Amino acid sequence: MNDDTAPDGPTPDPEAGRFWWRSRRGLRELDLLLLPFVEDVLPGLDATERATYWRLIDREDSDLMPILTRREAAEDAELEAMVERILAARREYT
Repeated sequence: MNDDTAPDGPTPDPEAGRFWWRSRRGLRELDLLLLPFVEDVLPGLDATERATYWRLIDREDSDLMPILTRREAAEDAELEAMVERILAARREYT
């Protein structure tokens, strides 16, 4: 392989695109929380944490928004912990 065909960096995470597109909601408030999380934090999550994140985002915006704004609690401790991680990551950006 010569320098012209060498990859520019590490091989991208094959799941990252799926997570990014599923996290892109079109609702600005959700996009501002979820997309930076997927870009910055998701690569460091293990398989269990990724499954928990997927469970969280696999709901309608109308169900997800109250959870991420803390108007409602998530139904279990794993989801609550993931919400807290998302919100903590958001605080780091601001």
